[in-house]
Amino acid sequence: MARTNHRHSRKAGLPPGTLVHIGEKKTESVRITLINYDAERFEEKKIDRIEQCFDLKDTSTVTWINIDGLHDVGLIEKIGSGFGLHPLVLEDLLNSGQRPKFEDFESYAFIVFKMLGYDEKKKDVLSEQVSLILGRNFVLSIQEQPGDVFDGIRERIRNAKGRIRKMGCDYLAYALLDAVVDSYFGILEKIGDRIEIIEEKLVSKPDEKMLHEIHNLKSEMLYLRKSVWPLREVISGLTRAESELITDATGIYLRDVYDHTVQVIDTIESYRDMVSGMLDIYLSSVSNRMNAVMKVLTIIATIFMPLGFFAGVYGMNFEYMPELKWRWAYPVGFWGVIVIVVLGMLIYFKRKKWL
Repeated sequence: MARTNHRHSRKAGLPPGTLVHIGEKKTESVRITLINYDAERFEEKKIDRIEQCFDLKDTSTVTWINIDGLHDVGLIEKIGSGFGLHPLVLEDLLNSGQRPKFEDFESYAFIVFKMLGYDEKKKDVLSEQVSLILGRNFVLSIQEQPGDVFDGIRERIRNAKGRIRKMGCDYLAYALLDAVVDSYFGILEKIGDRIEIIEEKLVSKPDEKMLHEIHNLKSEMLYLRKSVWPLREVISGLTRAESELITDATGIYLRDVYDHTVQVIDTIESYRDMVSGMLDIYLSSVSNRMNAVMKVLTIIATIFMPLGFFAGVYGMNFEYMPELKWRWAYPVGFWGVIVIVVLGMLIYFKRKKWL
């Protein structure tokens, strides 16, 4: 659960709006990418200074500014002054443990959500915070690190595929949200495959390693629920917002994203129930195996009880024991009786279906 621990104590006692980065420390430089387009024109380039983007926010074209890395407090301050952002928005930008949310500031909208990934080697869910600033003519996206699920959107913009080049900034913000929500389905498919494999092993051969896998799955489902559940409120707020930034045409697409988000949440809840049931199955399997062992040991002990009695009787040092004088006393009187008793007990256990 280290990924949920973001050192909020660093801000204890500081006034509201104080800019402090809360998250993993990073030393690499921040990367800024600019995409400027309309139906006829397209421009994409990397820039060194955020000040180069300030003049583009009031143009008639759509400007998408993507920033990889939010540990540079000075850069965040420049963004706030250049785009006229509220100090509390800048504070939330630097908090990588921020809960997904949507806030409408009339001249711009602030959206925070989680972009998830999956590590195939470690079998672990990766999380990254993405913040969107939706303005009248610009979209500002801020990520924690390079690498995202937006490559398909970039290709559509470059090649003028679909309607994205003909729509405004609100449609671009929708496309970014839609790409993130669609990526959730791929992660859930991989987790579902893991659940099926563990379920098959649970029935046949449960072990302690499997218990750790179930515990990890339970933690991942809890984290997924925490990351995705608030997103439903975010998209619902976007669809109901009476803002000039979001047109009615884009609102239809946002409702579709809302439906996908609900479907993701339903799948997460189903998987959570399955993982909880797997834990019960594991405990039941271990208990059944223990009962089977105890059953075998009990049958063995029960069989040896009369044998111990006979051995105790004939092990006593009495002089007058009539059967001791008989020539076949040992092979027949002792071993014959023991074999008959053992066989009789086994037949009885078999009829009772204890064997």
